[in-house]
Amino acid sequence: MSVKVSVTICLISEAKGGPFVLWDDLPASITQAASLGYDAVELFPPEPGALDPAYVKELLTRHNLAVSAVGSGAGWVRHKLSLTDADAKKRTCAKNFIHDMIDFAAQLSAPVIIGSMQGRWGVGEGVTKVEAFEYLAEALNELGAHAETRGQVLLYEPLNRYETNLLNTIEDASRFLRSLNTEAVKLLADLFHMNIEETDIAAAIRRGGSNIGHIHFADSNRRPAGLGHMNFEPIVQAVRDIGFSGYFGAEAFPYPDPISAARQTVSKFRELFA
Repeated sequence: MSVKVSVTICLISEAKGGPFVLWDDLPASITQAASLGYDAVELFPPEPGALDPAYVKELLTRHNLAVSAVGSGAGWVRHKLSLTDADAKKRTCAKNFIHDMIDFAAQLSAPVIIGSMQGRWGVGEGVTKVEAFEYLAEALNELGAHAETRGQVLLYEPLNRYETNLLNTIEDASRFLRSLNTEAVKLLADLFHMNIEETDIAAAIRRGGSNIGHIHFADSNRRPAGLGHMNFEPIVQAVRDIGFSGYFGAEAFPYPDPISAARQTVSKFRELFA
């Protein structure tokens, strides 16, 4: 089993204070990731066209790194776009944003994450539960098919109940993915969200099985792994049991500072997967 570790680099100014390890300076962050022994970086660009893929590839090649995934969260943070918006024009804008992000990420041989852009349902959102799931299925079918044409999958991330009321657990999300017309959508299992929603994280990972394409690596308090009360050993065994060979992405608060958080995360990862 070849499990790898990546570290998040956030370039979205509006996301300051969020759970990302490295920030702002892409060349310096890539250099730091390589010096600490990471296998890859997970990028969160402010727009699909904000970075030149050729430039990013040159930086990565110089340091023998890959891109594990590209986040689409700027679509929500900057533009308040969601795939389940009551406004059809805004839903189209949300799909176009992710479509273009897929095109960017594919040039870096990376999948795109859909997390905060999935939206919510309810009176305050202007859409019913049935409508929201119809919109979400339509979008994932369309975007998953597009990702497949670019040789990639799309990563759908179940979030905790305080961030969405759509799909909160791996089991529910797996069931929903099986209802889609595309097989190019995989799950992103985020340990922080799972700590809130799952009664047994290891069991949930086993239930997710081959549907899991990426794992976000953080402790119970969303600090770097090893700085909370998460019991990682059963999780590691579950990851081994399902034959997971993707990336663990360090998406955690930069506590006590970005470099210390990055160093703590990779150290804990190497300890767990020694």
